[in-house]
Amino acid sequence: MVFIRNAFKNTFLFLCIIFISCVNRIKTTSSSSSQETENSLSTTDIAQNLIKSKKIILIGANQTDSYLPFLKNKKVAIVGNQTSVIFKDSVTNENYTHLVDSLVSRNINIKKVFAPEHGFRGKVDAGELVADGKDIKTGIPIVSLYGKDKKPSKEALSDIDIVVFDIQDVGARFYTYISTLHYVMQACAENDIPVLILDRPNPNAHYIDGPTLEPEHASFVGMHPIPLVHGMTIGEYAKMANGEGWLGKNMTCDITIIPVKNYTHDSLYSLPIRPSPNLPNDISINLYPSLGFFEGTTINAGRGTETQFQIFGSPDLTKEKYDYAYTPHPNFGSKHPKHNEKICYGKDLRKNKRLNAVHLDWLINAYKNSTNKTQFFKTESFTIHAGTKKLQQQIKQGLSSDEIRSTWTEDLKRFNLKRKQYLIYP
Repeated sequence: MVFIRNAFKNTFLFLCIIFISCVNRIKTTSSSSSQETENSLSTTDIAQNLIKSKKIILIGANQTDSYLPFLKNKKVAIVGNQTSVIFKDSVTNENYTHLVDSLVSRNINIKKVFAPEHGFRGKVDAGELVADGKDIKTGIPIVSLYGKDKKPSKEALSDIDIVVFDIQDVGARFYTYISTLHYVMQACAENDIPVLILDRPNPNAHYIDGPTLEPEHASFVGMHPIPLVHGMTIGEYAKMANGEGWLGKNMTCDITIIPVKNYTHDSLYSLPIRPSPNLPNDISINLYPSLGFFEGTTINAGRGTETQFQIFGSPDLTKEKYDYAYTPHPNFGSKHPKHNEKICYGKDLRKNKRLNAVHLDWLINAYKNSTNKTQFFKTESFTIHAGTKKLQQQIKQGLSSDEIRSTWTEDLKRFNLKRKQYLIYP
């Protein structure tokens, strides 16, 4: 297992203690050389040693020497948001510079930024249209990929030599950044423009699970026939999009991937920046694939609180059945939360063990205990989140979570075999 934030802080402190101990020992034996030894190991040295010893994950964006040659003397577009950063301290990942700011300071000619759902700075509500605009800090034009157009137009790409894609994903099919990746690759393939992908870890890459999308239910909330939790990084997903012919018309996109160093699919990776307004921490990110089903129901999954995707509840659930209560209010990331200003009864999952599979019992029990079953499912929305009509039917029929999961088995086996062709990491 590889740990990024807290674990690396502990590792860093431990190394510092060892280093200080060594320095003190040297002082007792050689006063003339002690000062040189004391100053010889900097924080940067320690970070580099950890990287070389494969004890620290190094994201693609931090490997500037590997990708700057691709951008020199080119007209560049960035597909990015608030997660598109270069970390100044590779040990703690606490201090960072935005990729756009860093490239501008290096005289890279950035012509425009393409912004996904939630916008370039990540402050727009889920589902709310993102407007075109201009970055306040740099003055660079921002072109929305979550407004009337979700695909870069030929005109928007007419003055571009290369597109850089750098967005932190969370590994769930209904998280729309992989749909943005699809359309960017498709547009660039049509216009003979290469795409440079700065890869980042997937915090839910440690398992593959959930119903597989059926093609007739494809939407921007899920475009490809993959399970709900796909277990791939953005770079691996891009390889699959090319290899499986998902771009259409026998097209493939010219992609170059800067892979993450010292990473495996089982690596624990704590996101230092929330990838979207309603995923504030590691707990919410781990619970998101399971609680995301509630988006297509009358159940509130914590929007309008400070514990988004860590709790769930509804006025249609009773305090006799559920011992947790909260009241959603408009807040950052949720201007109009479900059941606004109403008491919701449900569950607090913040102390739940880390999930290694999609959890269905919360959804099944909420349906069984709802006092308004006829309105529980928002059928169209639930279907596009589940990727199939079968899940709603199975729950209504009273199937158990084990019985439902058994119907996913063959699809998951087939996907896992296909997925192996495109993996970059063990």
